[in-house]
Amino acid sequence: MGSFSLWHWLVVLVIVLVLFGRGRVADIMGEFGKGLKSFKQGMKDEDEEKSRRISGPSHEAKPAGEAAQDPQPDAQPAGRADRSL
Repeated sequence: MGSFSLWHWLVVLVIVLVLFGRGRVADIMGEFGKGLKSFKQGMKDEDEEKSRRISGPSHEAKPAGEAAQDPQPDAQPAGRADRSL
């Protein structure tokens, strides 16, 4: 009683085809397929992003001891700014 039989689904399919036409239903199914493909691509990109984050940074960072000794190697000391105006 609570479930649909094959005949119910066939009647629903005929009504949908009459209302929308074959072309419109094909367009809707095509858009649905594109959406699924886009979703799968997004999931794949997210997995690649996770694996890239897990593997660590791709640059070479100084060890903490070296960075503390020379925090800004290109900066001049605060008292010795060039004042030749």
